[in-house]
Amino acid sequence: MKRFLYFFIVVAALGLYSCSPENEPDNNTEVNGMLPGKFSVSEDRQVQFSQGNLQYQASTKTWRFAAKQYDYIGTDNAKISDTYEGWIDLFGWGTGKNPTLSSTENSDYLYFIDWGNNTISNGGNKAKFWRTFDSLAWWYIFYKRANAEALFGFGCVNGVNGTILLPDDWRLPDGMIFTPSRQKGLVDENDYMYNSKEDNYLHNTYTAEQWAAMESAGAVFLPAAGCRWGTYMDFVGNGGSYWTLTHGGGYDAYYLSYNVNGLSTQSCYGCSTGRSVRLVHYLQ
Repeated sequence: MKRFLYFFIVVAALGLYSCSPENEPDNNTEVNGMLPGKFSVSEDRQVQFSQGNLQYQASTKTWRFAAKQYDYIGTDNAKISDTYEGWIDLFGWGTGKNPTLSSTENSDYLYFIDWGNNTISNGGNKAKFWRTFDSLAWWYIFYKRANAEALFGFGCVNGVNGTILLPDDWRLPDGMIFTPSRQKGLVDENDYMYNSKEDNYLHNTYTAEQWAAMESAGAVFLPAAGCRWGTYMDFVGNGGSYWTLTHGGGYDAYYLSYNVNGLSTQSCYGCSTGRSVRLVHYLQ
């Protein structure tokens, strides 16, 4: 949905939100790189999410997952290059073989190569174990699975804004509170989930310690890591967008997008934009 891009203009004026520190991966998840919660993406298939957003270091050609779900690189993504010694986590569409491509020409992104084809250092080091969602999988998780309305909420984790998803068999840990952000009737014909309160990100607020309890129960957090156009960064800390493998026709592709105003599972825009990647493992 191309018109969703314009909602980002509203939040840009709010300023950049400071991102969390970049930490080395600690592999403290139940399975190497895999979170415990299970999420239905169709009537007969479930997935488990990776422990954090995908990251890449060009100088060593190393892929990894963020150490914590709320970790993201932020404005340092503007340093993207073949020789950069730091890490990046905003990628042009389908750049599984060319992650440092930063061209603003959408025609340079004609073919999708899944980032999950690569071996990921703290994700089991097994090629093609992880996969990128198609657009229908995001739609199913947010709208179609059983009790979907109660299993989604905006929030702020350890000072980082983002979107929270709860697994199919969710049980709230003792002492925790969760407030769903979706209400029936607040979704338009283009699958845009409107804001139901004044500030989405204040619906749920957790410290790092509180989030550890939520995560152990299967909760997933998608940080608002912003976007990149060439080397220009915007919406860091205010808006999140996550690529799918689904082509949108021409030079566009579909992605999950959200900001303080609401969320869409069917946003579609130019393939050259640098967006977050959150990989999943499909269960048999």
